[in-house]
Amino acid sequence: MAERGFQEPGEKPRRFYASVAVQAEGSGFQVLLDGRSPRSSKGAKLSAPTEALARMMANEWAAQGDFIELAGMNATRLGFTALEAIPSARDQVAQQFADYAGSDLICYFAEAPTALVQRQTEAWEPVLARAESELGLPFVRAAGIRHQRQPDLTLSGVKALALAHDDFGLAGLAFGAPLFGSAILTLALCKGWMSGEDAYALSRVDEVFQEEKWGIDEEAAERTARLTLEAQMLGQWFQALRA
Repeated sequence: MAERGFQEPGEKPRRFYASVAVQAEGSGFQVLLDGRSPRSSKGAKLSAPTEALARMMANEWAAQGDFIELAGMNATRLGFTALEAIPSARDQVAQQFADYAGSDLICYFAEAPTALVQRQTEAWEPVLARAESELGLPFVRAAGIRHQRQPDLTLSGVKALALAHDDFGLAGLAFGAPLFGSAILTLALCKGWMSGEDAYALSRVDEVFQEEKWGIDEEAAERTARLTLEAQMLGQWFQALRA
């Protein structure tokens, strides 16, 4: 059977393979479907630098039924991003990640009510303190929504940390920053300080406070459930890279 391409979401291709495996190939590991590696739309073979990460992507293929649910294969899609998009744009991606740190969600504390400020402080200050002590990244806290410029050394430090990762690690950072609205939470997840679910919960302190007051509608609940799964995947992604 000819190698099949990884298609973009929109249509659901029928499952065309029976077996899924992982095999060492060069300095990494390839995902194999009936002995052949799936390819992206640009021809990249699905592979990873660690066996754990390759198996994580392989498990997505193994879990498919009669039709392939491409939209839910987050690790596979992120893998192809790491293989195709990151190598030629590393500096740009790292700069975009540092830009998130420049207006990081967990640096902006509410001015009122007191209950929300207390909840934010209890949730975010330990992460900020750890970033300062272990990563050498001091962040300026702000009250309200007015932009607060962060130190240039902090932002250059964030960019340098991002560039220190390989393409798969950098892809994970680029995925996490917009998911959480926070480069700091993404770095904390990458370092293994917390789970993906916990990182996402910390990014939703304000939302949860409002939901407790006003309730939550079905659409918002579905979005939260979907993004929680993405956050869990990202935590597993970084863990697999460290394996």
